[in-house]
Amino acid sequence: MEEYLREKKREYSEERKTPYSLEDLRNIMRILRSEEGCPWDRRQTFESMVSCVTEEAKEVIQAVKQQDMDNLCEELGDLLFQVVFYSQMAQEQGLFTFEQVVDGISAKMVRRHPKVFGGRVPETDEKEGSQWEQIKRAEKAEKARAQKAKKA
Repeated sequence: MEEYLREKKREYSEERKTPYSLEDLRNIMRILRSEEGCPWDRRQTFESMVSCVTEEAKEVIQAVKQQDMDNLCEELGDLLFQVVFYSQMAQEQGLFTFEQVVDGISAKMVRRHPKVFGGRVPETDEKEGSQWEQIKRAEKAEKARAQKAKKA
């Protein structure tokens, strides 16, 4: 484990007087997946974590339906941990990073809200569905073209 994470591990082992940050959560995941971390966390794969992420999403839904906001806060944290977990596994395999996940969703939200952030607003045809769906279909078509071109 690199020295930075060793220092963080010591820091996290002490009584905490300040709130944890998103970067702390990412460091905790790095520590858990390290050689000095948790064997269970190290063994996990994208496939083995499917049941965990599914369960956490269901628990978020249940908290919303029960209007249990204290539990919703906890369950959203559990779901966020799943995103961090998957992102860490992907980074370890050289697939993508957490920063790419954040960049991707941020760019998508800006593209899909042209009335808020500017940009081309597609004409809405009620038969074709909502503006959101029109933008989504256009994005999927562009992605498919790009993947086809990449294979050629």
